[in-house]
Amino acid sequence: MISDDQLNEYRVSGEMVRVVRDNLESNDVQGIVVAWDESTVMIRKKSRRVVKLNRDYVYIAATEERPTIVN
Repeated sequence: MISDDQLNEYRVSGEMVRVVRDNLESNDVQGIVVAWDESTVMIRKKSRRVVKLNRDYVYIAATEERPTIVN
């Protein structure tokens, strides 16, 4: 689970993040961190749609290499 400090750094900097949900890269969500609570994170995508995602997913900077998820 991503920490509040990491989420706040992404929010303040406005850096694009990648949310890796499973092994398929096409299922990744990229956007800017808008808000969060104990269990969810709100991400604003490039299309300006806001999605609510589980905090247990992998959150990395969009510029970093995508990790491989082992289920």
